[in-house]
Amino acid sequence: MIAHSDKGNSSMILPIKQSDSKVTVLIRANNFQTTQRNPTKIFQSQVRKVITDSKTLITQEIKWKYVNMNPTAPTIKGLI
Repeated sequence: MIAHSDKGNSSMILPIKQSDSKVTVLIRANNFQTTQRNPTKIFQSQVRKVITDSKTLITQEIKWKYVNMNPTAPTIKGLI
């Protein structure tokens, strides 16, 4: 596998198994949680409801600034 390093202007060559194990160690060490379903739509609908209901804090003219039109769940990119 040829990968770009996270910082700096260099590339690295390492076995794919080593790269996968480094990502697995990162996930386990930081107590990340995986899920089988994508909760992004539920969170986005809750955010929209709060924005719509709070007419005094966020006016109708600027509410579009606080809504993400196409939300997606984050993905992990295993930079070395």
